[in-house]
Amino acid sequence: MKIVIADESHFKYAQIICDTIEESAKVRGTGIAKRTPEYIHKKLQNGNAVIALDGNVFAGFCYIEVWGHEKYVANSGLIVHPDYRERGLAKQIKKAIFDLSRKKFPHAKIFGITTGLAVMKINYELGYKPTTFSELTDDPEFWKGCQTCKNFDILTRTERKMCLCTGMLYDPGAETKEVAKDKLNTKAFKRLKSIKETLFLKKKDK
Repeated sequence: MKIVIADESHFKYAQIICDTIEESAKVRGTGIAKRTPEYIHKKLQNGNAVIALDGNVFAGFCYIEVWGHEKYVANSGLIVHPDYRERGLAKQIKKAIFDLSRKKFPHAKIFGITTGLAVMKINYELGYKPTTFSELTDDPEFWKGCQTCKNFDILTRTERKMCLCTGMLYDPGAETKEVAKDKLNTKAFKRLKSIKETLFLKKKDK
C-alpha cells in the first residue's frame, strides 16, 4: 500500500473515486457532496490531492480546495474503498493531505465540515478544533459545493450558520501564538525563580 501525491497519471481513477464517494453517501445516509471526474482531474493536474494505491488498485483518496486567496484551504473528499476499510487507511490519507496542505499553503487556515465521528477524531488528533461556520471561509463557491448534499436545505434555512455537519479548523497562527506564549511563560518562570533565589541568599547572609 502506498499513498502518493496524485497527478495526471492517475486520471484513470477519477471515475472510481466519484463512484466510491457517491456509494458511500448512499450507504451512510448522510450528505456527501457529489464530484465529477472533470472536477477530480483538476485536483490531479495541480497536485492538490493524494491517492492510496494497492499496486494499481484504487484504495483511497483526498484532495485540497483553496479559498479566499489562499487564506483558507479545505481537505475534502476523503474516501476509502470498501475493500480497504477498517485498516486505519483513512487516518493515513488524512495525515498525508494535511502535511501536503501545510507544505503548499503554510499560512492558510485548514478547515473541514463533516458528519463522521471517525473523521472528527482524526482531525482533532491533527490539531483541528471544533468551530462555528462563521469562522470558516465565506467564499460562496465553497458553500455552492454543498448543493448536491441531501442536507443542503438545512444549511440554507439557517443562512449557513449551522447544519448536520460539524465545522473544524486548524489555525497555524494559533499554534504560533501558543508557542510564543509558552516561551514567554518559561522566561517569566525563570525570572521569578532567579528573583526568589536571590532573595533567599540575601536572607541567608543576614
